[in-house]
Amino acid sequence: MRILVVEDDAALAGLLRDALSRAGYAVDMAGDGEEGHFLGDTEPYDAVVLDLGLPRLDGLTVLKRWRADGRNFPVLILTARDRWTEKVEGMDAGADDYLTKPFQMEELLARVRALIRRAKGHASAELVCGELRLDTRHGAVTLAGRPVSLTANEFKVLSYLMHRKGEVVSQADLIEHIYAQDFERDSNTIEVFIGRLRKKLGAEWIETVRGLGYRLREARRTE
Repeated sequence: MRILVVEDDAALAGLLRDALSRAGYAVDMAGDGEEGHFLGDTEPYDAVVLDLGLPRLDGLTVLKRWRADGRNFPVLILTARDRWTEKVEGMDAGADDYLTKPFQMEELLARVRALIRRAKGHASAELVCGELRLDTRHGAVTLAGRPVSLTANEFKVLSYLMHRKGEVVSQADLIEHIYAQDFERDSNTIEVFIGRLRKKLGAEWIETVRGLGYRLREARRTE
């Protein structure tokens, strides 16, 4: 899953980037409203963390422009404690949730997880496909109750497929959603990650749809 963080406070931006990266997200950063608007307008994000008090272009204007242009990714706005009116304006402008500064990083991560789940049609923090389960809170995967050890990138690929369970996901879509903007992308690595996942889960879990991409499907147990 790929996140955009638009925050002009360098120290806070660094903390957000590190926490989200450790949680398994690909993270892009913008330090002002103009850059943030451009990235949100041109890149596919699964969620955005948006500060409202931004230089060059304020966060409320950025949000309004995104929504007017049909950008429907979930947005978590950050506001100062004494600016309660910003919360109301932000929600009315199309924000999905807000968090008041200062905040606990665990709460922000929980809110981001919830926004992404709801946007993909999932109510629970645990994604389920038959006997395959992925816990978005703890980054844990189990198959038939047994833990499955995955690398960070394998987890990112599986997480995206789990969020899109039953849908065909193109290789280009996977590349765009598991790598940050400044990461050197190589389509061959997606094939490698898919191959490794099939070895660890069983080849029947991830179907190749010729010419289109991959689809996660529930595998039937054979006795």
